[in-house]
Amino acid sequence: MINVKTQAYVFDAYGTLFDVHAAIARHRAEAGPEAERFSEIWRGKQLEYSWTMTLAGHYVDFWTLTERALDYAFSRVPSVDRALRPKLLEAYLKLDPFPDAAKALAELKSRGLRLAILSNGSPRMLDSAVQGSGIGRFLDAVFSVATVRAYKPRPEVYALVTDGLNVTAQEIVFVSSNRWDIMGAAAFGFRPVWVNRAGMHDEYPEWRPAQVVAGLSAIPSLKL
Repeated sequence: MINVKTQAYVFDAYGTLFDVHAAIARHRAEAGPEAERFSEIWRGKQLEYSWTMTLAGHYVDFWTLTERALDYAFSRVPSVDRALRPKLLEAYLKLDPFPDAAKALAELKSRGLRLAILSNGSPRMLDSAVQGSGIGRFLDAVFSVATVRAYKPRPEVYALVTDGLNVTAQEIVFVSSNRWDIMGAAAFGFRPVWVNRAGMHDEYPEWRPAQVVAGLSAIPSLKL
């Protein structure tokens, strides 16, 4: 049974609900044998840019950072043809949801819980991903960091949820596949659930997840 104090489940988008490597997967044959390495560099640099911009006190929207990170990946992996750039960017706007995403959201929604996304993504990116995946019907709200012009794990980003849903941090279960995001959510006071699909080593011992799961399908059965 879900703890009666829980008012909402809030999900990270990229890497949690949507597969960030789906863009390269659609064009793997054209990308060649270094496709996976290319995609990892793209994702890693995208996140790095968001952190460094925020640390420096500046904001550039996530789509621009995604484009810049892609260009960096092309420079690091020259075997991938730059002619793929427009195809990869188009694919990134409509990333595939993980196979267990819709079912987990539907089950939580059927219990009368409020569901939302909190993401680094720009509003345009999130609207495209949510509509393209068909999960919009389960969501009560989609929060973008563009409102505060800073990226996770800044506390004002997580405050978008408490302010927007008019609930306390303790009433929110926050779900992310990114351990650094779990750290930020825990520090803010959310009850975070880490979706550790790859079996990664734990980090940030001061800010532990409330639960660790291997996939979204496990979330509706958690006792929180």
